This record gives sequence, C-alpha cells and structure tokens, in this order.
Amino acid sequence: MIEPHAPAPPGAPPSWTGPARLPVRPGTGRFLVLVCVFVCAACGLVYELELVAFASYLMGDSVTQASVVLSVMVFAMGIGSLGAKRLRWHAAAGFGAIETVLALVGGCSAMALYAVFAWTGGWGGMWSEGPRFLLVAFSLAIGLLIGAEVPLLMELIQRIRHQDAGGAVADLFAADYVGALVGGLAFPFLLLPFLGQLTGALLTGTVNVVAGGALVLGLFRRDLTCRARWTLLAVGLVVLGVLASAAALAGDFERAARHAVYGDDVRVAEQTGVQEVVLAGGTDGRPLDLFLDGRLRVGGRDVRRYHEALVHPALSGGPHARVLILGGGDGLAAREVLRRPGVRRVDIVELDPGLVRLARHDPGLSAANGHSYDDPRVHTTTADALGWLRVARGRSYDVVIADLPDPGITASTKLYSQEFYGLARRVLAPRGRLVVHAGSVTTRPLAFWTVAATLRAAGFADSPYRVLGHDSGFPAGPDRSAGPSGAPYDWGFLLAAPGSLPPPLRLGSWHPRTLTQRELRADAQAAARTRIGGLPASTLVHPRY
Repeated sequence: MIEPHAPAPPGAPPSWTGPARLPVRPGTGRFLVLVCVFVCAACGLVYELELVAFASYLMGDSVTQASVVLSVMVFAMGIGSLGAKRLRWHAAAGFGAIETVLALVGGCSAMALYAVFAWTGGWGGMWSEGPRFLLVAFSLAIGLLIGAEVPLLMELIQRIRHQDAGGAVADLFAADYVGALVGGLAFPFLLLPFLGQLTGALLTGTVNVVAGGALVLGLFRRDLTCRARWTLLAVGLVVLGVLASAAALAGDFERAARHAVYGDDVRVAEQTGVQEVVLAGGTDGRPLDLFLDGRLRVGGRDVRRYHEALVHPALSGGPHARVLILGGGDGLAAREVLRRPGVRRVDIVELDPGLVRLARHDPGLSAANGHSYDDPRVHTTTADALGWLRVARGRSYDVVIADLPDPGITASTKLYSQEFYGLARRVLAPRGRLVVHAGSVTTRPLAFWTVAATLRAAGFADSPYRVLGHDSGFPAGPDRSAGPSGAPYDWGFLLAAPGSLPPPLRLGSWHPRTLTQRELRADAQAAARTRIGGLPASTLVHPRY
C-alpha cells in the first residue's frame, strides 16, 4: 500500500513545461492514472501479505515475523519516497522502470524464499538463517520500490491537469486505499486458495508490469524519448517472459523443493484451507510421517510411543467410558483410546476437515490410525476447540485429551490459556482427568512449566512426565529451522485433575507396547528435575509462551 508523502516545497522547480500531450482527453487520462494507482496499491499489498505468509510458514512465530516484515517495509517505503524526488523530473520513465523492477522482485520473491529454505535451510550454521536474511532483504527492496510510486504518480497526474496539492493527494489516496482493500481481500480468498503462494505472486507481478507499462507507454509515451520507449518495452517483455516461465515451472519447482524438505517419500501435499498437510511414506512398509505446516506432527518411528504416552496414563486413572479428544484429527489418539475396554463414546473436535478426510480415506494414514473413524463410537465435530468448549453445555467426559500443536506456535497459544483450561474443567465428570501435550521438556522447559502454572491457575493439580523419542531433524515446535538440535528429543505431558491432589501416574493392568510403569515413573522424575517455579499463568490477553 502506498504511504502518504509530503508535497513538493514551495518554489520547487516543476518537472514539466506545459500540460502533457495525451492520446486521450484529460479527464480520461486522469481516470487511467487513478486506475493504475488502484492496481499498484493492490499489487503492493499482495506482496506484503505474501511475505508475511511465507515468513510465518517458513520460520514459525507469525507475530514476530509479521512485525519484522511490516516494520521493515514501512521504513523502506519512507526511504523510497525520499529517493524518488530525484526521479520526479523524469516521472514517466522513472515510474515505468520502478514498476518493472517491482514486478520482477515481488513476483519472484516467494519462489526465491522457498528455494533458499528448501535447499540451504538444513545445512546448519549461517545457512540456517538464510531465509530470515532474505526475508528482510525482500521487505526492504519491495518497500523501497512501493514508496517511490506515489511521488512519481503525483507528478504524472499533475502533468495532465495541475491542481492544488490537497486535491491531488486526496484523489491518489482514495484510489490507493481502495486498491489496498481489494488486494488484501484477494490474497486470502482468491490467490492463496486457488493459485497458491508461488503462482499467486507471479501473477501479481505480471499484473504490476502490465499496468505500469500500459500507463507509461500508452498514456505518457510522448514524454519519453524513442530510446526510453524501446528500452522499457524490451525490459518489460523480458520480465513478463521470466514471470511466465516461472509460472509454467512452478509445479515442478514446488515438487522438487518439497522433496528437498521432506524427502523422496512424499505422497500427499495438500493445502486444506487451515494448514498444509504433507504425508510421506506410510505404504509399502515405509513408516508414515505427517507434517502440518512444515512441522513434524507424527514421526513413523515414534507414532505409537507418543500416542501411548499421551492416552494411557489418563485412561488408567479412573473411569473412561466417555472421552473427548481436542485436536487429534489424524485419528491416532482415537486409535489408542479405542483399544481400551470400557470405552463407549469418543468425541473428536478438530478444526481442519481436510485432515479428517485424509485420516478417513488415505491408505497410509487410515491404516496407521487403525481405521478409527469407521468405529461407530467415534463422533467428529469440525470446530475450533475453544469455541466448541464455550457452547458445550451439559457434556460430561471422564477424560479430556488435548492433542494440540506446540504451545509456542502463535495460533495455538489460546489453546494453552487459563480460559481454555477453565472451559475444559467445566466438561469434566467427577474424577475426570485432563491430559495435555505441552511441548518439549528438554528444549523448551519455560514453555512446559508455564503450561503447568496455567493449569494450576485454572483449578487443576498436575502430574508432569515426558517420554523420549527420535530427533528427526524436523521441528515440532515454533522454530522452523531444520537440522538436529543436539539435545535429547522428547515430548512433555501434564496429567491434571480438578482440585489440589495431583492424579497418580500409573498404567494399571494395561500394558502399552512402548511404555512400562517403571519407565513412566522414571519419565516423571526426569520431568520434575527441570521444574521452574514462580511462573505466571498464560491468558488470552497475555499469552506467555
């Protein structure tokens, strides 16, 4: 979006000696300039949102990355507006050149970011920071070019009919802000779902260079020398060729980059509207890996170990006829619940219907979850867990299982808040238990013990434990950098019950395949040794992860 800039100071030399010689009437020419302002503003906001989306996808914490992108771009737009003062005396040629460069840089930014992330992000060392450095570089470059647009457009519109600065600024800003609205709505509702980030950015660049070239070469061609006209036309055609070629190769590029990130066993890659779901392996005897938004959610070697540790200590502590699973759309937690005798009903509340569909029908994932969705005891609701709990009146569950993403992921912090646990407590039956996946104890103990403090603030007493797994080199938490961490890989859990007495950690007569009572006791002691006391609770208005 174009930001305001100050009008030229009194006495500044004009960039024209008379009205522009236009091929159309002045009123039509003025309208065409405002249309170009509208298109440029829409394209600029798409570039901005595309960088924010890619930053969140590639690097994790969306609040931090969005703040970096937006602040750097706004700063660069101010610098670009100042720098454009030197081009005002050649406004038409300068605007055409800027739009051509902006189309190339903005259109190719998504592909360049994904390429660096895919092929260098796992090298470790300074290479792991490559996507972050490139993100800042693109934010600066695009911001500089967007900021340079409005001074030049001001000169062009004054070339048609000179008017007071206030009226010209009002006209430009009206077109600019309406264009920003259209671009801001087009990105999430049209470009992202129908074209994806790569093709959407390339199409935006194409629209940008066509609009800028049409305005300059069509409306203001008499302000350009013959050499300038042919140079802008040739460079514009080259940029269009680059963007078109990249769009034609986008599918092959995305598949190659996905294999570079996830390996050669990728079978399914689907943008569901909620998240990107990638399934690797799971057929022909290969272990199944499930990635959600690039984070490893289920690792083939640890799939049973994680879910047995999540489910069975909670079910062994008392009645378990009615079980509620918050998240867990992959059906793997439900598989473990259904193995226990005495279970009469399992309710799954999952936000992503696309994940549920894959869990039902994908041969690898449905085999891994034991076709749990075919069991008549399983009932699925597509809803946000927090919103569902707010209206879950009259429900009474013996066990609530929070099989949710890491608490450090921005979108998940509300699902680890005091308010969320207060609502979960409301649906528990007497002697009911709540079990929470709370991230890694070893690598992120502060976040883990903040979850414990939040549970206590909501009226629960908790029993912490952890289980060790294999470090796959893929993140499960908010950090999207790849590569082995060097620290023991584990999952941290909190078994909680309302009141002041922590629920006992036991397996009873049930014998999971990957966990024994002795190991569970040792895991609880290992988690307790990392305890951090005195932490405040996390709330909806003050998340602390």
